[in-house]
Amino acid sequence: MDETQQKLQIMEQKIDAIYVSVEKTRKYFLWTMIGTLVAFVLPLIGVMFAIPWFLNVMMDQYQGLL
Repeated sequence: MDETQQKLQIMEQKIDAIYVSVEKTRKYFLWTMIGTLVAFVLPLIGVMFAIPWFLNVMMDQYQGLL
């Protein structure tokens, strides 16, 4: 019975260590996903404002030719 209790305690310690490792990995993936979204969405928002401005500037330049 004592041997079984020792094995259960060892298994519980290992499971706790696995849980801590999994939580660290989950947080790492979460921040990686947030960073990827920021790196993708912010330039996309910038392009939404840059393209109309650029087209407006180009149309103003060529207004007299049309």
